[in-house]
Amino acid sequence: MARPDASLTYRLVMAIAAPIVRWWGRLEVVGLAKVPQHGPTVLMANHDSLWDPLVIGSAAQLRQVRALAKASLWKFRPVAAVLDQMGQIPIERGRGDLAAMSAAVAQLEQGNCIGVFPEGTVSRGKALRALSGAGRLALAVPDVHVVAVCVTGSVDIARFPRRPRLRVEFFEPAGGQPRADESAVALTKRVMAEVRERAPYVSNKRRGV
Repeated sequence: MARPDASLTYRLVMAIAAPIVRWWGRLEVVGLAKVPQHGPTVLMANHDSLWDPLVIGSAAQLRQVRALAKASLWKFRPVAAVLDQMGQIPIERGRGDLAAMSAAVAQLEQGNCIGVFPEGTVSRGKALRALSGAGRLALAVPDVHVVAVCVTGSVDIARFPRRPRLRVEFFEPAGGQPRADESAVALTKRVMAEVRERAPYVSNKRRGV
């Protein structure tokens, strides 16, 4: 469950998602202790299914994960209202969205947790280039803690009657935390290389999720 100081809407959405993610998905969480309960945190995760934000949010438990999500989701007013109340941040992908990055930095400066999919979109089984935005966030605020996140099994959630087996692993990058002499793109690439070693690209074409 989400921490008590998470927004009511965030806690409600996580509660609604719990039967699907935790029961139907048989969620296994590994390395939760690697996620700081307080302080600026950047989660860098693979993205193979539209379910990934809910799966990671359910797994993170005591942190409210404020994800950078594609701005097109805000076109639908009811969805936009829910996303805003959950603390999610709209971003125009592929355009160097400075407003979104500034909003994310502001949240980190307040000690919050930002979730980022550095590959920019759902992989659909194809190898994608890790973008520099996640690294820029991690380098923008002193004392940010970067946690690598590996999600597997999420592409099977909608493949009824096939029951999925979800697994979320949080781990410290083997290369360590961000270094002062490290570029944003180098940081993102090395963290995502470790994530993809544990979560190879998976096609989700069968159900179009």
